[in-house]
Amino acid sequence: MSEPIDGGMQAGIRVGIVDSGFRVDQQDWVEDGAAFILHEGALWMDEPSEDPINHGSRLLDIIHHHAPEALFYAAQVFNQRNTTTAAQVAAAIDWLVSQQVRVINLSLGLRDDRPVLKEAVNKALSAGVILCASSPARGEPVYPSAYDGVIRMTGDARCALDEISWLNTQYADFGGHVLGFDQQQQTAGASLGCAHMTGHITRLLQALPDASSETVIKALQQQASYKGPERRLI
Repeated sequence: MSEPIDGGMQAGIRVGIVDSGFRVDQQDWVEDGAAFILHEGALWMDEPSEDPINHGSRLLDIIHHHAPEALFYAAQVFNQRNTTTAAQVAAAIDWLVSQQVRVINLSLGLRDDRPVLKEAVNKALSAGVILCASSPARGEPVYPSAYDGVIRMTGDARCALDEISWLNTQYADFGGHVLGFDQQQQTAGASLGCAHMTGHITRLLQALPDASSETVIKALQQQASYKGPERRLI
């Protein structure tokens, strides 16, 4: 949990990002980073490399825009092939909890429920960490967003940059702006919407650092510009 700094001001909220790392030009925003690598059947923790797929970097840009005072911790779990495993994601979550982050962005979704991932999620929630995970707007559930206690985020085309929607559907709880700052339509969607929502939550926590997940959810509901699912015209 962040502690007051000189003059009674609240230090930046610690934010963890589980993804593909960050760019060199973002180093000043990142307090610490680690890579979680599978090699010859064993899981290793190593120094992170520069973002190989420019995904985590885009998430960091988004969250930093909404909460520039945040302190970021980057857990790298994706490689050049844009693949990862439940074991890697679980190890990343455990490491971020040990770094005392307040909120974790998980703009990823694994198809299978794995005990190792569920255990890591439950430990993080028990430690008071707010978990924001991307979820498709429709279709089969993915993990970790399908676990109880995780706030399910997606993209909502109705939302401008600083707007959110309270969807309250079987698929997702909230929606955010669907684009990154590169405006690439082909990569718009749930993962970027999740990052925007993590940014909104981080900004909220800056004002209410001890807020529980329930308090955060109620505040988001009150701030929502749109309520109910997005309706597409055919």
